Amino acid sequence: MAILAMMLPCFAMAQIALTGKVNDNNQKPLPGATIKLKNKSTTVISDLNGAYTISNLSAGKYVLSVSYVGFKTEERTIDLSSNTTLNFNLVQLSYIADEIVVNATRASKNSATTYKNLDKTELAKNNLGQDMPYLLNQTPSVVVTSEAGAGVGYTGMRIRGSDATRINVTLNGIPLNDAESHGSFFINLPDLASSVDNIQIQRGVGTSTNGAGSFGASLNIQTTTRKDSAYAELNNTYGSYETWKNTVSVGTGMINNKFSFDGRLSRIKSDGYIDRASSNLKSFFFSGAYYGKKDLLRVNVFSGTEKTYQAWNGVPEELLQTNRTHNDFTYDNQTDNYQQDHYQMFYTRNLSPKLVANAALHYTYGRGFYEEYKKKQTLSDYGIAPVVIGNSTITQSNLVRRLWLDNDFYGVTYSLNYTPKNDLNFILGGAYNEYKGKHFDEVIWAQYANYDASKSLRHRYDDNDALKTDFNIFGRANYRIDQFNLFADLQYRRVYYSYFGKNLNNTLSQQNATLNFFNPKAGITYTINAKSNIYASVAIGNKEPNRRDFTDSNINSRPQPEHLTDIEAGYRIQATNFTAGVNGFAMLYKDQLITTGELNNVGGQTRQNVPDSYRAGIEFDGRLQLTKKLSWAATATFSRNKIKEFTEYIYDEEDKTGKTFVKSTFKNTDISYSPSVIMSSEIAYGIIKNGEIALLSKYVGKQYLNNISSDAQSLSSFFVNDIRLSYQTAFTGVKNVGLSLLINNVFSTLYESNGASYPALSEGLVSRYNVYYPQATRNFLLNLSLKF
Repeated sequence: MAILAMMLPCFAMAQIALTGKVNDNNQKPLPGATIKLKNKSTTVISDLNGAYTISNLSAGKYVLSVSYVGFKTEERTIDLSSNTTLNFNLVQLSYIADEIVVNATRASKNSATTYKNLDKTELAKNNLGQDMPYLLNQTPSVVVTSEAGAGVGYTGMRIRGSDATRINVTLNGIPLNDAESHGSFFINLPDLASSVDNIQIQRGVGTSTNGAGSFGASLNIQTTTRKDSAYAELNNTYGSYETWKNTVSVGTGMINNKFSFDGRLSRIKSDGYIDRASSNLKSFFFSGAYYGKKDLLRVNVFSGTEKTYQAWNGVPEELLQTNRTHNDFTYDNQTDNYQQDHYQMFYTRNLSPKLVANAALHYTYGRGFYEEYKKKQTLSDYGIAPVVIGNSTITQSNLVRRLWLDNDFYGVTYSLNYTPKNDLNFILGGAYNEYKGKHFDEVIWAQYANYDASKSLRHRYDDNDALKTDFNIFGRANYRIDQFNLFADLQYRRVYYSYFGKNLNNTLSQQNATLNFFNPKAGITYTINAKSNIYASVAIGNKEPNRRDFTDSNINSRPQPEHLTDIEAGYRIQATNFTAGVNGFAMLYKDQLITTGELNNVGGQTRQNVPDSYRAGIEFDGRLQLTKKLSWAATATFSRNKIKEFTEYIYDEEDKTGKTFVKSTFKNTDISYSPSVIMSSEIAYGIIKNGEIALLSKYVGKQYLNNISSDAQSLSSFFVNDIRLSYQTAFTGVKNVGLSLLINNVFSTLYESNGASYPALSEGLVSRYNVYYPQATRNFLLNLSLKF
């Protein structure tokens, strides 16, 4: 009884409820408004009548923020001591919000789509110099890797086991994926996160978007948005492996309530954990905007350059125990060099209170090369005649070559958003984009050639061009009936690709292909109450083969496009101290492209279609505010990722006819690089006022390096922990001083997050050569930021 008596005050303190309504100036309810307790990281959504409830609050002061698209966000500080009713009448903006620019390709609060939103504050916590994938590491179903081992330079990311070529990335609705390889290379835009306002990650097929088809996920990134006040920020990081990040950001705020300008300069350098895996990265970002009563005009200009020493060969298996930082390359300039310039212009106009139009023009110019030293190369392969010295004819030589890319990507995107009434919304959108790519290769030095070896040589031995056009149009409708929200999404996409490849006679000439895709989607959401809903959806996705699939085949041996049926169903809840989502998914593939080793009829080892494969699993994403100072966020994914049947071919490389090979059929094997368990945890505790310590944990289950489910070719499971310390304060003349320390892999776990396996056949015996990408042991990043 004594214990119960002692606990009664605690129960009493936890029973305070905050209720109210969110209306517009005409007292009409605003359903779906976001109500956030900023100092508790608690968020709820208003119901169909605009009502909200936040219960189980302790007495004390709270900062309440209420927002709704198209209305001015309102903040109030309230001192709670008993049950309180607090109503809001939001004022419609006299200008168009930047969020309208990306609205057409985003999922909304009641969408039957599996998604995760990250705002600038969440991204900034870990933005100490590592690449964009590492800032998303604590989100569901994500696995990240780094060639240099420490998250700077070339990094990669998989979502639900799907790599970057199957993850659609857009910047303000404009495609970022390379038109030919389909990958997204964030190394070309270093420190992009410092100019990002928010990101939406859609897992699965998601909503209709621009660019390559989404088979694993979509990253919808929105860059700098309106800031009302002028600001300046200095952000500096120093860390292990001589890692430096220096960022300067400035902004004018609103000028005459109509204009704003923002800019950023960044530099990131690192020697890398792996030997010689250095990075030298630079970037800038500039944005200017005009805000009118009915229109918005924004222009973005940004660019990035990178020089990275190659580490893409990995570490041979036999060296993992003795030399984990080994790098095969020793040539001084074995580097990748690239620059990418982006120009974007957006125009949005309110044609009427019910109709909003968006249009964007964009142009991206990329150019660069990677340089490599090659031993004992056959001169005729490079179009170089044999060298005769005395009575000797030399047909092979050591040489240095550069493989160049010079490409232009430009186009237009658009959308019309029509909302005839609060419970009905239509979006018509689409894009037309063109890509022109020049591929050319040069020998810049050779030990033996028909020239003076003391002079450099720029001998071009390969030159081919590509043209790709990508047109899509989509329509989406959302209709709310009582507690049900129905959506339908239809997309048509047409791809034309002209490239230099093999014709029916297996000789090289300009080839082309035209592909037409129809991608329908439909879903339903049931709103249980203001805090929770359930949803289900079915979506179809189609995706074209990549450049290598085309160039290494002819029209008769070319792989077929991939087809995906994605079924998603889940439950979401946003309570006072608890937010969570549970989602089940089944991704059913037809003709998924995988590497089987089989040669096509022109002798190329392109990927091959497998008739049936699937990914199925369940995902959890939640956050619990245990006390005022202690919170716990966690994610978990449990999945099966299977190929029902495929045949592996291993050829004897000494038999140039391709007639000697070993053929093996496998059934119900795991899809490579697809762990069945992925979990993350972030426990944060406010140790002092404005100071926090957080433990970030990540567990990734075993992954196979190929599709035969062999333990001998696999990545072991790993469990890695990081510690983040942060403190915020202010001084006279300085709005904020932030000090952060991130200790990565605090327990120095030895692990590899990526690898590859290469089979070989010799004298009838099969062998497999494995390489791995070790990740750094304990390392740190120390950051100081000053905001003025």
